[in-house]
Amino acid sequence: MSGTSADGIDVALLRIAPRPALRGEKPKLTFLAHRAFAFPRALRSAILAAMNAPNISTAELARLNWRLGIAYAEALRDTIAATKIRPALVGCHGQTLYHQAASTRYAGRRFACTWQLGEPALIAAECGIPVVSNFRPADMAYDGQGAPLVPFFDYVQFAHPTRARVLQNLGGIGNLTVISAAAPPTKVIAFDTGPGNMIVDGLMTHFTDGKQTFDRNGRIARAATINQRLLGSMLSDPYFTRHPPKACGREQFGREYVAGLIATGLPIPDLIATATELSAQSIAHAILRYDGIEEVIASGGGVHNRQLMSRLRELLGPRKLATTADHGIDPDAKEAIAFAILAYEFIQRRPGNLPSATGARHAVLLGKDSPVS
Repeated sequence: MSGTSADGIDVALLRIAPRPALRGEKPKLTFLAHRAFAFPRALRSAILAAMNAPNISTAELARLNWRLGIAYAEALRDTIAATKIRPALVGCHGQTLYHQAASTRYAGRRFACTWQLGEPALIAAECGIPVVSNFRPADMAYDGQGAPLVPFFDYVQFAHPTRARVLQNLGGIGNLTVISAAAPPTKVIAFDTGPGNMIVDGLMTHFTDGKQTFDRNGRIARAATINQRLLGSMLSDPYFTRHPPKACGREQFGREYVAGLIATGLPIPDLIATATELSAQSIAHAILRYDGIEEVIASGGGVHNRQLMSRLRELLGPRKLATTADHGIDPDAKEAIAFAILAYEFIQRRPGNLPSATGARHAVLLGKDSPVS
């Protein structure tokens, strides 16, 4: 998995026991290992330049697709060498360059679109392991938003017979899954809450001239001053009050958004503090829309931001804020695990989307396979 922050690759190894034939039973998951690999600076720069780019050549995009395939294959080979575990199957989400969840009109019909790079055929050939990739388009072909897809794993792993839970990912984009007590999969609610770390990461990259790409432990945000007027303006973005299903990405909160904040002339540390507060308040607002939530379980890089986590605890009041580490899942590995599960569902020829989360007309098989010749 490499996410919207584009900071690197997470590889998770997972053992999946076959799901029993009895309806309602879940596969048994055993988390084995996780390894993280930072993108080389030149590759990360190329990824960020290509995201939502107004002008880029097809040659650059084609080369980037293969460069990413090489990077994924190298990360997988390194993980196999370090763990001495050779997987039977790989699920590769790829690097999102563009995701338009809101539909547009073309040739008399409305559609949404998405694009992830990282050549799966190259990964399969380099590692000798079949690869499942390109998970999002099938959902979108049936009028879904192609996101979020992680709620399938959230439901498999965290549904509880008596406790209502929210699973909150704190990645570049924040997204949540609401699972009521004893809820069937058709009643799961999930959507992107808005920016998680994306705006802060962009500001930090600018502030340090690329030497630091995130606010380590939230130190800068904690020491700086929140600009309340700017915060109010940011929170008035119509996205935050839209009803789900909904999804967002760099198209809304990426390079152009960060450039607009910098153009205000406010001190960058204060902008970082304000953007951190935006993430905390928008996430808390989304969670507090739902009654009866007893526990919020966070994952993603944002769990390491002490300022963000501290503010979430304050804003969520009596609701328990935990992380997936409290449930045996590395918070940095969760999304990689989710796409391992989706790859497994693909080869079992079972749908992997939750229409209640994506808005698709019905559940569909997600992914395309790249076999080993």
